[in-house]
Amino acid sequence: MVRQYETVFIMTPVLSDEQTKEAVSKFQDYLKKKGADIVYEDNWGLRKMAYPIQKKSTGFYHLVEFKADTQLLKDFELELKRDERVIRFLTVSLDKHAVAYNEKKRRQKEAAKESAKEEAK
Repeated sequence: MVRQYETVFIMTPVLSDEQTKEAVSKFQDYLKKKGADIVYEDNWGLRKMAYPIQKKSTGFYHLVEFKADTQLLKDFELELKRDERVIRFLTVSLDKHAVAYNEKKRRQKEAAKESAKEEAK
């Protein structure tokens, strides 16, 4: 059964920008290769965590929203667990209300960007 999911994963802060991008592209390629449809992605950058994990108080956060089969989700989470660059991840299954909320939030973000461009001119 195909469902829509949202995964946020935190990568170790000792990675360079290049290493971070390489790790993210690895997971993107994995999802695409297995037939998932990536709906939205957002790089949140380096952020302070609520509590230390593996003696680190910051991490690179990345969000991926995708449509995939439930079996693919299990394999994807196993892939995240195997990668030593990922220190934590959380996957949430989105219902129709969460999907609508995310789409509305993205439209508002785009509208804010457009209005900022208009003001800059």
